[in-house]
Amino acid sequence: MTASSANAGALTHKISSSVQLTVDAAATNVTRLGSTFSISGNNIGTTDGTTTDAVSAGTITSGIYSPGTITAVQGTAEDAFSFSQSYTQADAIPAAAVTVGDVANFGNITSTTAGTAGSLAGTLATTGAITLTAGGAGTNATGQFVSELSILH
Repeated sequence: MTASSANAGALTHKISSSVQLTVDAAATNVTRLGSTFSISGNNIGTTDGTTTDAVSAGTITSGIYSPGTITAVQGTAEDAFSFSQSYTQADAIPAAAVTVGDVANFGNITSTTAGTAGSLAGTLATTGAITLTAGGAGTNATGQFVSELSILH
């Protein structure tokens, strides 16, 4: 097959250029940790200080659980026994919302400050030349030049 005489020797040239400039925004990502409490024992009696063989229900204040005081009493003197107790305190619930970029008092935090444009810049010349100028922290400059040449015969 051959190209039609109308397209014979045709030349197509396409040029495109682009510049993309970005400055990161401030962001804070937090995970609030909850309270955990566990108690276990063998051949042990417990008391919450008031009632024998009781484990305090504890209290919750501002989203933080307080298990109360638990005392372990050996069941029978000189018998083998085991007792363990553990508690992880929760993060307090803030009284007001945190401003973006600020850090709340939470157990798991990632905070990123806003980028600074500084001298961030990008220009395109009619010749296809791209000029990029670095900015401050948290910035990104990307330039692209594409030239496509098609020859039909």
